[in-house]
Formats: sequence, structure tokens, C-alpha cells
Amino acid sequence: MGQEGKSEVSEDTERFDAIIVGAGLAGCTAAYLLAEKGLEVVVIERGSFAGSKNMTGGRLYGHSLEKVIPGFAERAPVERRVSKERISLLTEDSGFTIDFTSESLKDPSRASYTVLRSKFDSWYAEQAESNGAMFIYDICVDDLIVREGKVCGVIAGEDEMEADVVLLADGAVSLLAQRIGMRPAPTPQATAVGAKEVISLDERTVTDRFGLASGEGCAWMFDGYVTDGHIGGGFLYTNEDSVSLGVVTTIGDVDHSATTVPEMLRRLEGHPLVAPLLEGGKVIEYTGRLILEGGFDALPKLLDDGVLLLGDSAGFGINVGYAVRGMDLAIESGRLAAETVCDAKRAGDFSAASLASYRSRLEGSFILKDMRFYRKFPSFMEGTRNMFTSYPEMVEEIMMGMFTVDGSDPVRLKTKVKGAIGKVGLWNLAMDVKHGMGAL
Repeated sequence: MGQEGKSEVSEDTERFDAIIVGAGLAGCTAAYLLAEKGLEVVVIERGSFAGSKNMTGGRLYGHSLEKVIPGFAERAPVERRVSKERISLLTEDSGFTIDFTSESLKDPSRASYTVLRSKFDSWYAEQAESNGAMFIYDICVDDLIVREGKVCGVIAGEDEMEADVVLLADGAVSLLAQRIGMRPAPTPQATAVGAKEVISLDERTVTDRFGLASGEGCAWMFDGYVTDGHIGGGFLYTNEDSVSLGVVTTIGDVDHSATTVPEMLRRLEGHPLVAPLLEGGKVIEYTGRLILEGGFDALPKLLDDGVLLLGDSAGFGINVGYAVRGMDLAIESGRLAAETVCDAKRAGDFSAASLASYRSRLEGSFILKDMRFYRKFPSFMEGTRNMFTSYPEMVEEIMMGMFTVDGSDPVRLKTKVKGAIGKVGLWNLAMDVKHGMGAL
């Protein structure tokens, strides 16, 4: 619990219009916009700089940041604009890949970019600072000040800071939100664990090996062998002169086999489809993190008197296998939180009733529309084990039947396909397709 019934504010206590806990994309967005409107705002980050806790790379869908900083990609330290989308089903020694590219992906409203968060978040924090936001680093917020049920500030060690409103953007675990009862502790079924690394290669090597034009990048998802039957998969993003590689699996599924998460990453690194692309590279960063994947039905309480939850703290994330999203939702939540705080400031009212417009804004935005749309997908993945075991093997058998030429007697393709599907079961396949289409 927060410090309920804390004494009146002393003359030595610092006071702000808003305190933001966490200097990730959600926190930086809120800080940028609140400072732009002239509010006194401070961001408290436990890392030594913005992005220090998000070292490895990922993918940013740019549409949400375009609303905040139009044309941001011309100034921001993005790595590459994604021009190739790839999805692979893997067995131990084979891979079936779908490859898609389109000129329409270059449109700023649709474009996505690979980023290295240590560089990108630092740049974003600098933009917020130039607007007048204050950032404090290497400080851990231990607790919240709560008076008569209202969050009034934060406690960091022996220091206290007061504010009209506190924005919690402190990540997927968000112990602060748990302490004041806004969200329960994460459950294994709704939480994933990921291992990620950055592998250094020179710019020309990355461009040539992935068949890219200069400045263009590839986003690649992997399913099957990598996770050894666990719910989850692998991913690869090309950076300017490196590759971000990682795996994700649900914590509640870790006892499905003896394969650990680091071993899953080794499987992806050494797979015949991936290993040649990484040859000669050097691992320069490695990290693990928790990811909330409960979806819409696992959302916590998003607001209360004097407090809002943003980004990962609010559980805003979407994983539908072929696309993993979090950054664009975090940025949009920061923007909507800033709008809500500005309205509350004008009204002089930071009660839950006044801040309720945050929920209304979220409902009207793509955040909750998309999360509600895909709300069945987490349970679909949990109930469709064949996605990670039988189906990659089925596709491998069909492809081998199509492309193997060894002098043996010919067999009709229809027979080969029916034989491969028969091992899974036509009814099982039909039901999984039906449920998958319903979840999407």
C-alpha cells in the first residue's frame, strides 16, 4: 500500500503539476506534451539514462509518434525502415517462409522502423527536456504518497515529491500499481518471458544478406522448432549495422519441456535458416524481460484518484504471431494521458471522476479497439499446441514432397498433401483454422 494518511506537505517538499515514473516511450510522450503545454513535469527513471533498461532492439510502428512529432523519422535515431515482412515455420532442419514487401509500407502513416531503444529513448527524452520537462535518473521510486485515497506524490528513499497527478509508466511488473491495488501481480498464464540479443555486423553485410536496399530493413517472425513445443516464438529485426534476435514464451508454459529460454535462443541462432545470416557477428548486448500478454481481458484498473497507468504498466500490448506491438500503444497512451491531465489541470480536479476521460479516450483510440478486437487470441494460442509442434512438421512434409527429386516413382501432389494433413487430422486442422480466424 502507499503511504496512506501521510502528514501535510512540508515547505521542503518539491511539488509539480505531474510526476511520471519511468522514462520509456509512454513516459517520454506524456512528458513531451505536458511540458509543451507549460506544465511543470518531472520524470523519474531508475536507470542511468532513458533507455538504459531497454538495451536491445525492437520494432516501432510509426503512426502514433507521427501524431506527436510529425516527420520524426527524419530526425530520430531509427535504424532502418521495414520494407520486408517474413514469417517462417521451422522444424529442426527446415524452414517454410512467407515473404512480403510493398511500396505502400513506405507511407509515413503505415511505416514501421527498427530501433535500438537505448539510443531512441535517449533521443526522445532529449526532445521532452527541450520542451521543459525535467528528468531525474538513477532514482528508484519506493512508494506512493496516498492521502484520503488520492495519490499525491512519490517517495524515493528519504526524498518525497508531491504532484497533482502521478503517471505510472514503470513497466510490465509495476510494483507501484500493485501496491495501491490497481493491478494484481502478473499471473504465469498472462505473462511471457523473453531473451533478446544484439549481434553486431557491418552495414553492408546486413543489407546484402537480407536482400535489402540501403536504409531498408526486415522484420522476421519464427514459429515451431525454436520454442520446442512451448507457446511462443522467435523474432529478428535488422538494424543499421546489427541484428536484434530474440525468443518469447509464456511463463505458465515453461514446464512443457526441459528446454530453457536461453536454449531456445541458441536454437534460433543455430538454425540452418538463420545461422548463415549471423555468421561472423558478435553478440554486443543481451537481456531478458517480462512481457504482459493477457490481452484485453487482463487489463488492470487504468485510473484512480490522482493516478493513471500508461504503456506496459497498463498492460497495453498485442501479440498476434505475425505482429508484435507495444511501442505504438505506449506512445498513444502517453499522448492520451497528457490530454487528460491538461483537461484536469484546467478544471482543477484530479479525482478519478475527472480523470475518467482517460478511459474514454482509450476506448475511442486504436489501443482498446485493437485490444478488444484481438481479445480471443491469447486463449487461442494457449489451446492450439499444434501451432508449435505438428503444423511446422506438416508443412515440412508437404514442401519436401513438392521439391524432392530423387528418381523414385512419382506420387500425385494431392496424395502427398493428404498424407501430411492426415497425420495431424483434417478435423483438427479445420477446427484450428476456424478458431484462429475467429480470434483474428
